[in-house]
Parts: sequence; C-alpha cells; structure tokens
Amino acid sequence: MDSQNPYAPPRAEVHDVYTPGASQELAGLGTRLGAHLLDSLIGSAMIGGPFIVAVLIGAGMQAGQSGGNSASSGAFLGGVLFACIGFIVWAWLNYRGVAESGQSIAKKMLNIRVVRSDGSPATVGRIFWLRNVVNWLISVVPLYSIIDILFIFGEERQCLHDKLADTIVIKA
Repeated sequence: MDSQNPYAPPRAEVHDVYTPGASQELAGLGTRLGAHLLDSLIGSAMIGGPFIVAVLIGAGMQAGQSGGNSASSGAFLGGVLFACIGFIVWAWLNYRGVAESGQSIAKKMLNIRVVRSDGSPATVGRIFWLRNVVNWLISVVPLYSIIDILFIFGEERQCLHDKLADTIVIKA
C-alpha cells in the first residue's frame, strides 16, 4: 500500500533564523557609544527641530500683527504640535527597525543590532520594556546611570540594562 497517511506529521526541513551557541562578534565600545550619541542627536533633531522651526515661523508671521501673548502662545502651540508629529515619526521609524532587525536608526547606520544573549532575536517588548523603560525607572537612583555604563567594560561587554534584558549588542 503506497498511499500516504493523511495524519502523519509534515516532513519538511525547518531552518532556524539563528544558530544557538553560534559565535556572534560583539559590537565595539566606540561603536555602541557612537550609536547612542547618534540616536540622541537624531531624536533631538526630529523632535526639537520641528518645534524650533514652527515657533520661529509662527513668531515671524505674527511679529507684524498685534496680539501680545496670544500671538506667542499660538506659535508655541504650533511648535508643540510639530514636535509631537516629529516624535511620532521618530518612534515609528525606531519601532519598525527594532521589530524587523533589532536596530534603532543609528544602530542600522553603524551596522550593529540587539539580540538575546543566546543569539536569538530580541522582541520589541523586551527591548522597549526591559532595556528602556525599566532602566529609565531605575535611573532615578543616584549614580545608577554611571554604574550602568561602567558595566560595559566587563568581559561580556554588557551594560546593566543589557543584563536586565538578557541582551547583547553584536555586529550585524
């Protein structure tokens, strides 16, 4: 009888996205610092830039008109609106990059990415909640930020927020 059993499990070969235990080259200290500074600069430009431009344009347009404080408050509110739009665009670009490859805008530019310590992809939730939110909440403790950064000089090159989230930063 040559008929196949319809209840048999599939026999397809499955390839994993990552190989557990495979050696991954850790990102350098300078590259990680550069990515952090570049991400900060990009975020500031995408949020603060539209705010400043909108306030300056609004103030310039209202300079010839009388209105006192209402004119300057209108320019400020316009700046806040544009800053919120800039934040939404910045957050969306970072979300897409982290969801697709574990890379923020600057990490993608510098060819590094965040993965779990076993090499598997890190989820957006793990990166957002454990690496960012929990770390931010703990940062109210005096000197925590300095201690967090100093952990990178260990053999594993993990900051404290990496250890909290069980992540590493590798070359992409």
